[in-house]
Parts: sequence; structure tokens; C-alpha cells
Amino acid sequence: MTLSVRVNTQLSPQFQLELAFDVEPGVTIVFGESGSGKTTLLRSVAGLIRPAEGRIAVGDRVLFDRRAGIDVKPSDRRVGFVFQQLALFPHLTAEDNIAYGLSGLSQAERRTRTVAVAESFRIGRLLGRRPSEISGGERQRVALARALVTRPDVLLLDEPLSALDQATQSHILADLRSWNESQQIPVLYVTHSQREVFALGERVLVLRNGSIAADGTPQQVMEAPAHAGLAQLAGFENLLDAVVMSRRPDAGVMVTRLGGTTVDLETPLSSARTGEAVRVAIRAGDILLATDRPQGLSARNIIKGTLAGLCQEGAFVKATVAIGVPIEVHLTPLSRDELRLQTGQALWLVIKTHSCHPVSAV
Repeated sequence: MTLSVRVNTQLSPQFQLELAFDVEPGVTIVFGESGSGKTTLLRSVAGLIRPAEGRIAVGDRVLFDRRAGIDVKPSDRRVGFVFQQLALFPHLTAEDNIAYGLSGLSQAERRTRTVAVAESFRIGRLLGRRPSEISGGERQRVALARALVTRPDVLLLDEPLSALDQATQSHILADLRSWNESQQIPVLYVTHSQREVFALGERVLVLRNGSIAADGTPQQVMEAPAHAGLAQLAGFENLLDAVVMSRRPDAGVMVTRLGGTTVDLETPLSSARTGEAVRVAIRAGDILLATDRPQGLSARNIIKGTLAGLCQEGAFVKATVAIGVPIEVHLTPLSRDELRLQTGQALWLVIKTHSCHPVSAV
């Protein structure tokens, strides 16, 4: 069943949500900066916000059509919604929380459905406990089970795992993937986590200022960001102001000069014109360090700098290299020790052309 969304609404003088997209069964990640419209989109699909214009449908079933005067009540939309704040009833057991939306069924059917969905999320043994008696990850599983026990046509998830540790997140994501492989319904999953994007998403919609800024696979969207805000969200540690100095369409490259320096970087060709301001996004893990100037390399960007800072952060070492602007580089503790790195030391950065991503400066 396809979820079709066409909405246009002015939420304030400064913010308008205007979106048009269709999603097939599977997980679609909704990604973007705070205030980009992610939660507003989910609330519109759920019927908690009424768009000024537009149409929302699941298959042939219309949930909202402003022109036709259709606005199905939230309780009748068959849309499951898991909020960041789980809103479990503290006085009810896990079983009663899960079964809360099944009031129209017989006691036997309620029990059968509740046990089945609880087992699929590995919480069957917890059905007799209240939320205060189980862990945060277990409460999250109860909230997911409650949303899914009604067999919704669409599932909406608003940063459901943000408060959990990575190990717990990974286990729940695996169960959610397994559940959706068997159910095959459209899922809109809002997150700020790059890890969740790659772990769960088949498609990513990036919202920016109330509209769709990018749409594609996680690899397409996260590895080739179109603008500076998305590059930051996608985890590019270096986001450098630059100006396009020259273009070589025949070679598919261009040369940019970093702001306030005489340092030039060769990057892949973009639509930016000569003289136009851009920003160059580079992942810290894509930069190599050398203590002597390298020779005979295919990498086109070899830049001399000075080691300005060095610190270990968990399993990696963060080096800051000054080249007129600070550049963050990630390396292993073993590499740091073998290179005998010391603050003030002269170093060379080695950066492949295709590790330098020119993005919109705005």
C-alpha cells in the first residue's frame, strides 16, 4: 500500500510546510535540522494537524482531502504513532498498555494479538509488569508493540530511540526491521542519528525549511550532501568556506580556494560558477597524514600544515592541523604513535579529490 502525501500549510508567518511525495511499504527516514518540519509532517499524516491545503491517502483510502471536505478522525485513520515521549500509562501493565487500542475485540482476540506482538519484540515475559518496573529499552518495545498491535496501515516514529544506548538501539532496530519485512507497510521514521539512517532506512527524505531538499538512498543523500546544513547532519567534520577559482568540465573537477588562505583544493565539479562562494565538506576520516611530503600519489590534494592539537576521543585520535584554517583529522592511536606526532610538527594532508564535496554555502 502506498502512502501519498500532498500538504501545504502555513504554521506561522515564518514557516510554511509544503511537501509532495509517495512512499511504498518499507522504512523511509525523515531527516533534517530541528525546525525543518519533520514532526509536523508526522502529525499531519496522523490527523493531529489539519493542513490548509492538500490530500493524504493510503492506497485508495483517503485520510484527508481539503477540497473534498474529507478529514478522517485520528482514531479512525489506522495510523500507528510512537512519540519520542512514550506516553505509556504508568498504572497499567505492559499487557494492558499494548492492548489499550483493541477495545472493540473480544478478550480472547485481544490476548492473542497482544501476546503475538509482544513476542515479536521480545517482551512476552514482561506483560505483567508496569512501566516503572522495566528498563527504558523495554518500555520502548512496549510502545512499539502498542502502536503495531492494531495492525495499522502506516507507522509513524518520531525519534523513538533517541534516549537509548547504542546496543539497545541496535537490538530494537533489528526487531523493527524483521517485523516490517513480514508486514510490509509504509513507515516514516524521524531521526537525527546517522547510524539509524544507514541501519534502517531504504530511502531518505531530507526536509529543509518545510520542503524536501533531498530524496534518495542513504548512500546517495548522506555521502553527497547538497547543502552545508545537511553536510553537518551527515557527519562531515570539516565544512570549509571557499571560492571557485576555475572549472574543468572535461575532467569533471574544479579548483576552490579556502577562505582567508592561499590553499587550493581540487574537488569534483559542481554547478557553482567561477567566483561563486561554496563550502567544501570533508570527513575527518578521509584525510591521510604524512610526516614527509608524499611522492607518486594519485591523490591530487597534498597540503602542508602544522599540527595544532592532538587528543584521543574513545577509539580514535583527533588531530587538528592548521593550514590557514583548522582541519580535523581522525586516525588510530597506533598511527599516532608510529608517526610520533607532536604539537607544532610539520605535516602534510593527503586528500583525494572525491573526498572533497562542494556544497551550497547557504
